[in-house]
Amino acid sequence: MKKMDPDKAGHKCGVVGIISSNNVAPELYASLRIMQHRGQNSAGIAVSSSEETIKAVRGLGLAHEVFNAENLSSLSSHSGIGHVRYPTTGDDMIENVQPLVLRSAVGDVALGHNGDIVNSGALRDRLENLGWAFFSTTDTELVLRLIVNELRDMNDPVRAIRNALKLVEGGYAFTLMIGSRVFGIRDPLGIRPLALGKIPGGYAVASESVVFDMLDGQLVRDFYPGEIIELTSEGYMSYPSPLSPEKSERASCMFEYVYFARPDSVIDGKSVFEVRRNIGRVLAREHPVEADVVIPVPDSGRTHAIGYCEVSGIPLSEGLMKNRFIERTFIMPEQGARENTVSLKLNPLRSVISGKRVVIIDDSIVRGTTMRKIVQMVRKAGATEVHVRIGCPMIVAPCYYGVDMKTRDQFIATGKTEEEVAREITADSLGYLSINGLVEALGMKSSELCLGCLTAEYPTRIPGERMRFQRSLESFQEMRSASPQIMRK
Repeated sequence: MKKMDPDKAGHKCGVVGIISSNNVAPELYASLRIMQHRGQNSAGIAVSSSEETIKAVRGLGLAHEVFNAENLSSLSSHSGIGHVRYPTTGDDMIENVQPLVLRSAVGDVALGHNGDIVNSGALRDRLENLGWAFFSTTDTELVLRLIVNELRDMNDPVRAIRNALKLVEGGYAFTLMIGSRVFGIRDPLGIRPLALGKIPGGYAVASESVVFDMLDGQLVRDFYPGEIIELTSEGYMSYPSPLSPEKSERASCMFEYVYFARPDSVIDGKSVFEVRRNIGRVLAREHPVEADVVIPVPDSGRTHAIGYCEVSGIPLSEGLMKNRFIERTFIMPEQGARENTVSLKLNPLRSVISGKRVVIIDDSIVRGTTMRKIVQMVRKAGATEVHVRIGCPMIVAPCYYGVDMKTRDQFIATGKTEEEVAREITADSLGYLSINGLVEALGMKSSELCLGCLTAEYPTRIPGERMRFQRSLESFQEMRSASPQIMRK
């Protein structure tokens, strides 16, 4: 099974949808390449082949491994959606590769999904008891079947979507095709990002705004929380949440800004590059150190390091060279073999490091395995001191919304102080960005962010976990009783 480095939080997924007067297949493929950082497990494209039928090409691997000139030429169409996947819910198998397509009484329906549905297990059990059958193990199929179930009884797809999504809880951004019609859907709290753009010949929705830039288009705006947008040949039609944008509660994923999104993207009006540079500036104020050189862990720590150097005055240098031809890190069966993969990816520059007091900057630490190896590599290259600075607060709790951090026992910071973690990674000192520092760098209110993995308080109902603004866990049962009841078969 192909997975990402276990010491980094697993990427989520990337979704895109396009309607254009041009053939959308090349642009969908390009979009998946642009968003490859969001998922390296599988890729897929679904396009309309008529008003009611959808054709899809899907496969395991990177986008350029799945697609070629022959299968792309078979996808010629004026409307379609695409997906790159990192599996956070559901197994690593071809049946789970998205977009998923269902044949139905109203025609073909396809769905691509970024995020996780936190109540998918309970919903699936209830549906299976009603006789529903599933071909995959993903929560995406669950949502797709709920939507199709509603579509068969009404001619209003937006109403059908809203009825189906009343039953699900979690963080999600969907691209949905009903025949040749393309919709984008963002969860009611805006946990997962989704943006609307104008491109030559048409309009598009995508997980990140950089897609529009690189398709010679432009960002129109981000989706509002709970908004549904249908793309049309003339433009788009917006169906806002029943709550106005001013009254909608928000819970934007802080990890999008810290690590996941490309630095050249804009999310909810915030430049990811500027946020990361701000993080570095705040980190330098919170955790100053006397040192000779700052080196980022490529590529994730580079922008944070720029900001750190601006405030600290310590020179910035490339001290770790990355092998650009290793696109994926595989989970090895033995710990020793796993750690050796770090040496394949990174190599220290002795001329920069030897005899120097070094500050290593990275975006986050999950298990600590990779950072310990990097610290030891830098020491072996001749560093006299090694100090580590992290542009994210301590990760101490699971994510339930699409980040592959599922259990508390996988976090090195659980139950430890910064000094204790520093000893584990063999650093002379360690400094994590504070939660207040993160909020400052983002320029947002903490009440507008999902900080669940940092605070263990979540923006939606999760059994056994505390909901933010919730007074006690006991009140969970009272809130749960207000959930919508299961739909008809």
